Amino acid sequence: MHARPFTPRRGFLALIISAISCLIVFAYCTMEGEAKTRNTTVDAHIDARLAALERHIERMHESKVYPDVRNLNYKDRKRILVTGGAGFVGSHLVDRLMLEGHEVIVVDNYFTGRKKNIEQWIGHANFEMMHHDIVNPLFIEVDEIYHLASPASPPHYMYNPVKTIKTNTLGTINMLGLAKRTRAKLLLASTSEIYGDPEIHPQVESYWGHVNPIGPRACYDEGKRVAETLCYAYEKQEKVSVCVARIFNTFGPRMHMDDGRVVSNFVLQALQNLPLTIYGDGEQTRSFQYVSDLVEGLILLMNSNYSLPVNLGNPEEHTIQEFAVMIRDIVGGSSEIVTKPAVIDDPRRRRPDITLAKSLLGWSPKIPLAEGLARTIAYFRKELAKSVEPIRPLDLAATPGS
Repeated sequence: MHARPFTPRRGFLALIISAISCLIVFAYCTMEGEAKTRNTTVDAHIDARLAALERHIERMHESKVYPDVRNLNYKDRKRILVTGGAGFVGSHLVDRLMLEGHEVIVVDNYFTGRKKNIEQWIGHANFEMMHHDIVNPLFIEVDEIYHLASPASPPHYMYNPVKTIKTNTLGTINMLGLAKRTRAKLLLASTSEIYGDPEIHPQVESYWGHVNPIGPRACYDEGKRVAETLCYAYEKQEKVSVCVARIFNTFGPRMHMDDGRVVSNFVLQALQNLPLTIYGDGEQTRSFQYVSDLVEGLILLMNSNYSLPVNLGNPEEHTIQEFAVMIRDIVGGSSEIVTKPAVIDDPRRRRPDITLAKSLLGWSPKIPLAEGLARTIAYFRKELAKSVEPIRPLDLAATPGS
């Protein structure tokens, strides 16, 4: 087959094609060079900003002063999970565990917990915060679990009763499953509410309770009773190490100011010179412990070899009427005391028998009621001063069963 003869026309076309190819290659090279230049400029800009950010973080860490913590060796230092650790009791427990030198992981969904309760530890090498709902499984490595997650005031747990039940059942199952996998010990924060409106006084751990299983408080009361049952089922079947604290009325700084509990309601009303509202005749009784005493009891129980329920509360009993007068006198106001109809299923008497805690743990409350109230009132006064708008106490008459 003969090649086609060369003609001027074919040569001209070849020249044009060659020129176009050169232009394309040149344009591509130019664009690639410009892109590299731009990328280099962008990368340099990003690197500069990252370096500035790192310097800013270093300055923040250098300027943030953490409380002094113990320096434990690796044999004594534990990795401890606190569910509900951004809440009232949980955050005080976190403080104590951090000061003792342990590694602490807080898990909280912020339903009632608040980040400001634990902000003093954010950034510390021993501290980790996880925004997580324990109704979903959690896969971490821990040595101990303090399971405190659950709304605890009637208005909070009755706002979403299904969620309250799920937290105390599914959440407890998930935490027990984690304890089983990691061979961690679990402490369940149970409640005096499992005794319901007790027919035995004071309440001992062997008392089974007098609870309305379908009343407005049942989501919390029965949820905690099931949580206890789950703990002992896992202990028996899966050999999980557990302990259970039945916690009585507790107060102190970091309480929700508008959670509807008797302490927060009375303090708010007294500080704002509002009438102190008693629901019922005021003769119903409660026993109040300061939060630091409770934290001490929780740690002692976790470190013990005892697994059955233990009451943690103050055996000193006061009527609600007496308590209202006490708070008004400490505040120094002139609030009148008024009464409203009693709420549904409100227990008439509540007082722990702490014989077991004394003999087993060597524990009993140390902070006098008046001293604890003075500290709590000072906290509420400071929080009120920060508030842009007045904080009104919750009207329990509008919250059935609270």
